[in-house]
This record gives sequence, structure tokens and C-alpha cells, in this order.
Amino acid sequence: MKQNEIKKKYLKKIKLIQKYNQFYYDKNKSIITDHEFDFLKREVLELEKKYNYLKNKNSPSKNVGYIPSKNFKKIKHKKPMLSLGNVFNEADLLNFEKKIFNFLSLKKPNEIEYSVEPKIDGISASLFYKNGKFIQGLSRGDGKEGEDITENLKTIKDIPKNIVNKDFPLEIDIRGEVFIQNKDFDEIKDKFANPRNAASGSLRQKDSKSTGKIPLKFIAYTFGYTKELNINSQSEFLKKLKSWGFRVNQFNRLIKGVNNLVANHKDLEMKRNKIDFNIDGIVYKVNNFDLQKRLGFVTNAPRWAIAHKFSANSSISKIMNIEIQVGRTGALTPVAKIKPVNIGGVIVSNATLHNEDEINRKDIRIGDIVIVERAGDVIPHVISVDLKERKRDSKKFIFPINCPSCGSKTIKDYNETTKKQDAIRRCTSEGYECEKISVEKIKHFVSREAFNIDGFGKKIVENFCNLKLVKLPQDIFRLDYEKIKKLEGWGDLSVSNLKHSIDEKKIISLERFIYSLGIRHIGQENAKLLAKHLKSSDNFFKQCQNGQINDLVNIDGIGETQIKSIKKFFSNKTNLEVLDELKKVLKIVNVIQNNKNGLLKNKTFMLTGKLNGISRAEAKSLIEKNSGKIISNVGKKLDYLIIGEKPTTKKVNNAKELNIKIVNQEQWLKLLNKTS
Repeated sequence: MKQNEIKKKYLKKIKLIQKYNQFYYDKNKSIITDHEFDFLKREVLELEKKYNYLKNKNSPSKNVGYIPSKNFKKIKHKKPMLSLGNVFNEADLLNFEKKIFNFLSLKKPNEIEYSVEPKIDGISASLFYKNGKFIQGLSRGDGKEGEDITENLKTIKDIPKNIVNKDFPLEIDIRGEVFIQNKDFDEIKDKFANPRNAASGSLRQKDSKSTGKIPLKFIAYTFGYTKELNINSQSEFLKKLKSWGFRVNQFNRLIKGVNNLVANHKDLEMKRNKIDFNIDGIVYKVNNFDLQKRLGFVTNAPRWAIAHKFSANSSISKIMNIEIQVGRTGALTPVAKIKPVNIGGVIVSNATLHNEDEINRKDIRIGDIVIVERAGDVIPHVISVDLKERKRDSKKFIFPINCPSCGSKTIKDYNETTKKQDAIRRCTSEGYECEKISVEKIKHFVSREAFNIDGFGKKIVENFCNLKLVKLPQDIFRLDYEKIKKLEGWGDLSVSNLKHSIDEKKIISLERFIYSLGIRHIGQENAKLLAKHLKSSDNFFKQCQNGQINDLVNIDGIGETQIKSIKKFFSNKTNLEVLDELKKVLKIVNVIQNNKNGLLKNKTFMLTGKLNGISRAEAKSLIEKNSGKIISNVGKKLDYLIIGEKPTTKKVNNAKELNIKIVNQEQWLKLLNKTS
């Protein structure tokens, strides 16, 4: 890679870090997960290490946090509030300790004693005391100067306002974390995304009386500037903090040896769900202050301290209940309602249990303590049960044999290929007879890949179905707009916009129409194959309604499973009535053959992330119309990975490893000679 390209790549990452920091520190909002941010930060630091000509004043190696808000007075910290480096596994930790040994010329193992302190996921604050009196409180800001939030900090009961102890320093800048306990957050969760946002937003209110209404807590853990403090270690300082009236963490420990640090890390990670505030790792500090002074600092972080993050993808929680959801195809999916837990910066309260077989295999029960995993775009799911924590009166979960929505019998299909019953149990109700299936089918009908009706999302579908405004798909095109105007949250303009969006979608392509029907086993690709073969909606209706479905066997890619599913769909009276009514209100466009020698001929594409101003379905259609091909996996056969907002990190990294060309939306549109 050329030097200019490396610089460009480096500066782009710096710009992203600035953007994410601005949202995190200035707007109290996380737009990526902690794990993704840590990964990006690591990439920048590794680039700087590899190429010594890469330098930037906004690099994470030079700065922490973000410029203080203009809403508060900016004040310089007496000593900078530095950030910590991160380690993620035992190998990283061994490397951290090796660097300490080398710097101090130590040879014996277990010579270093560490003060081990849980890393609270809150807001850092600095409290300045003079003659025992709390004078001033600052936020971290950019590490060099912070916001004056003194009056807001004074509302926190954990922060002593006057300290009379004789051994309290003449002047000291005590630092700690402001946070909200989970039980307190439950009462205000409708106003904030997560406990950290609640703490941050509360601290930055102009009216301290409003802050006082929020149950903020404070745990102290270190100091910056001090005058006349005579102690020799971090553990001694923590004891002093407690004697002075500050709250300290009950899980603080003194530990020697990497093996013991790792064991403690695993133990505390397992206990996370029992702690009433969020922690996202453990901080290790060389306990001896003389050794800390000798080790000193590197750029904007100490050599003597590191943060050992918990797994970004998993956490421990408790199953409060198990609910059965009924999907569009009748599939019964068990969902665990868990005690809300922070996984990689996202608060998770639901986790899929997949199916009946999975529940039985793992013996998952209500009240169980479980490990929940969330990785990338994958829906959170339960990995395993901690049987040691199971209560004696725990009862095995009995999966329903009747549909919880309509009461119909549920069955497991027999799979001809595997010669076994499917793991998924399904409602036997067909068409729109089952209320839950009906709602899910209508959600599918209006979805992006189907009719793509702007402003007609899942919540609106549920609301309109509950109010009996919509029972079947054709009702969408015959809505009573006067009734809708009287609903809460609706007015003349919003109703007018909805009507315009619906009217605009009365013209639809044949492939989208076939897909919108939600026929089991007929996804987007199969809908395209059917549309290409049948060419017109007249042919589609004639073939299916006259029972001439066997002709579809000749289509390459349409098999016996799909044929059976189509037959079953059209054997249902309600489905036929829906089709008849839709024919009256829609114009279904015949198939237009794609250009075989288009601009993207012989090129393969894959999409990740959200595109701007264009749906993914439309983007795929554009590629295919120009002779390009869509593939579903990042592999050697892929030519271009198109990335939008919040792309999947794993896909991007795999593409980089395989030297696949990564293009953004603008670059891709240039390939089509189009402008964004």
C-alpha cells in the first residue's frame, strides 16, 4: 500500500474516532458498541506503531474524551485525567506484565502486587477539596480540561461536602465514577437508552434541581493533584477513602500473578448480573506508588495500569420469563425475557431460545442464571445455564402443543432430506386465520424488500391490527384516514404523508409482489426465479389458481419443497380472496429482462450496513439490472464489498484479509455512472 493511501486510511479512522467521541461525550449517545470502538482505536494505534510518519493531534494516543461542552464553563484539570490501555485476554495481560518487568529490570515471577478494581461503566468526575471542603467538580472533558459541573455533583449523597478527618490532605483532587444503579434505572428507563446515558445526561443538566431528582451514585478510586498526602500504595489510599466517608468498590482486591488475575476476572464476570450497577471490565494498577513513579507514563496513559475488558459478546443474566412468539410461517419461537444486561455497549432484555429442542437440550428454565451471547448482527441467544445457581423448586419448561395465539394444533414437519422431524414446532393454521400469523404476514407485506411503504413500520402495523383498521393486506389500500386522524400522535400532515406513501406503492414489480405474499420457502431469490419464468402477473394468477403449479418444477432453483409450499398457500380460501382483492387495487408490472452486457458484467457484490436514500432491495436490483451478481458470503468469489452506515465489522475484516475491494455507496454508484 502506498504512503498516501496509508495516510488517507489513518486520517479516516481518526475522523471516525472524533465523531464517535463527540456522540459519546457531548451528546450522551453511543452510535457503535464499546467493542467496535476499542477495535477502531487499536487499529489506529497499530498503524502508528507500524508507520512512524503517522501523527495527528486528534489521535487516541494524544487525546482522551472530547472537547468540553459549551453549555458549561471549561476549567483546566490540575493534573490530566488520562485514559487506560486495554487488554482482552491472557496473552495481552502477560505482555503488559512483561513490559513492566523489563522496564523495572525484575526477574522473579509474582513480584508485582496489583490493586484490582472493577471498571464501572459510568461517567468520570474529578472532585477538588480544600481544607476539607468540596470546592469544585469537573467532568473528564478532553482529559486536559473539563466542564464545571460542581452544583450537579453536590446533589449526589455519596460525595462528602465537608471532611473533618485530621489526616485528610490540605488539597486533593479525588476522582471516581458517577453512575446509576440498575434498580434505580428501572424507574426512569423510558427516558434514557441505558444507565450510562442516564448518568451522563443528568450530570449535564443546567438546573441542578433536575439532577437532584435522579438517584446518582459515586464511587471513588484514585486522585490526581494532592498536597500533603502521606501514603505508599493504592490499597492504602482506598482504605483512606473509606475512612474519609467515600464509597469504594466492595470487589476491590490485592492480587499477584497473571494466573490469579485471570481467575479473578472470570469469577467477577460470572457475578456481573448480581452486581446492581454495570461494570465492563477490571482495572489493574501496580499497587506500590514508588513503582508507579518509576514506571511513569507513555503518551496519554500510565505504564502501571491497564483495563482488562469483559467479553464484548457475552454476559450473565437471569431468565425472568419465557414467552412463545408466533412468526409469519407459523413457527413458534421461544424468547427468554432476561434481567436487562449490558453486552458490548447494548442493553439486552430479550434472548432467543431458538426452538423446543434447544430448550430441552440445554434444559433451560424460568429463573435460571444463564450466559447470553450477542455477536455482531446475531440476535442475542442463551449459550448455557449455570446449574449451580438453579433453585431446588425449579420446574422444567413445558413447550405448548397448541398455538398460544389461535389454539390450533402445533406440529413438527418431517424433513425428507434428513429423515427427521424439524426442530421447529409450527401452528397448523393457514392463511390469516391465526391472529399472530396475520400480523406478522402484514408486517412482511409492507417491509422494505416487499411493498416498502414509507412510514408504515412494524409498530404501526401492530397498532392498526389491534384497532381492527387492518385485518388483511388489501385493507392497507382502503384505510379509513378520518379514523386515523383521531388517533393519538396522528394529524392531517402525518395522515396525508401515509396516504401518499401507500398510493405511491400501488405499482409494484411482479417479483416484489410474489415475495410480499409471504409464502413459506419463497424468499427474494425464489420470487425472482418465479417472476422471470412467468413474466406477467396474469400468468402467475392463472398457473397458481388453476392448479397448474407442476409446470414450475422446470424452473432451475425451484424444487419440490417450494412447489408444495405454493400449492398449500393457494389451497387456502382466504389467501385466494386476498389475491382477488389485491388485483383490484394494484398494478403489477411485468418482468423486464436485465441487460446481459451491463456495466457490472462478471462482477460479484455483497452489501453490509445501511445505505443512504436507497433500500437494500433496490440496490440489489440495480446491480442485477447491470449484469452484476449478488452473493451472500465474503469469499474469494467476491469482487466488491459495498459498505453503508454501521457495516458488520467481521465482514469488513474478512474482506480486508482476502484483499477484496471495499467501496462506499458513492464509489459504487460511480461504477454505475450514477450520482449519489
